[in-house]
Amino acid sequence: MSRVEQLVTLGQRSPNTAQLYRITLDSHVLPALGELRLREVTVPRLDHVIQTMQLYKGTATAKVSRTVLSGLLGLAVRYGAIPSNPARDVGRITGAARRAPRALTVEERQSWVRRLAADPAARRKDLPDLCEFMLATGVRIGEALAVTWDDVDLSARLVLIEHTIIRSKGVGLVRKTTKTESGERTLRLPRFAVAMLRRRKLESGANGPLFPDSRGGWRDPSNTSRDLRNARGSDEFAWVTSHVFRKSAATWMEQAGLSARDVADQLGHARVSMTQDVYFGRRILGEGAADALDDVYRAAREDDPEDDAGDAPVGVSAG
Repeated sequence: MSRVEQLVTLGQRSPNTAQLYRITLDSHVLPALGELRLREVTVPRLDHVIQTMQLYKGTATAKVSRTVLSGLLGLAVRYGAIPSNPARDVGRITGAARRAPRALTVEERQSWVRRLAADPAARRKDLPDLCEFMLATGVRIGEALAVTWDDVDLSARLVLIEHTIIRSKGVGLVRKTTKTESGERTLRLPRFAVAMLRRRKLESGANGPLFPDSRGGWRDPSNTSRDLRNARGSDEFAWVTSHVFRKSAATWMEQAGLSARDVADQLGHARVSMTQDVYFGRRILGEGAADALDDVYRAAREDDPEDDAGDAPVGVSAG
């Protein structure tokens, strides 16, 4: 068993991370350096390899390759094969400046919801409700697909987020715990999300995943992302991905006056203070995040001349 596989077994690395490292090792690291002796793996040689990799394969591949190399050479140091790890002295890898994150406006949000509701293929793929849930919570697509009815308390308007769905090579779909303790959180649901989930509960019998596949089992995040790409088309919403829903929820909460700390807690980001980490543990967040997302939902409905259903969720009559 490799070191990375050991870390996966111990829960310190994701199976997806192990797969990425293996692919990077086989496809990039070994072809470039596999025939060298350890004493020949010098800082200048590594620096040249990584720079070349960045130029022809991209910044992301270069960064992962350096991480893999550092792990390999670090193991060699621990076994006394070399005195130091040359990968640590490789020059910093910098890429192009990141584009500012783009979020849906209130108007775009409503237009997107209408688009999905009018698309038979999107409805068949159960995309309207899934998108509403992600916009209501800011969770990642894998986290949304991992939620079961046992994780939801509609009376208290709460949902427990502590798992995600991944595809593991040779295993299939796996429901695993989130990356960090801060990722395990209990979120307050906006009222429009509760209304949508109540409808689904009546329709589905409230067993298993909130958003199952056609056979009632776990749904593949990659396939679902592909379905979203098909639904967005190539014009107005060509830029929209599942992560845009997360960015949009964060932006709306910030615009509503919530602090950066409140937003980070809602999204499950790891940078939290010692007090929050040690003394609060898994915490139920206040009303602020849910109220802010409810306000966006109501504003979009009030501004939509085509909609006279009030606060009813997509697919539910107000009458």
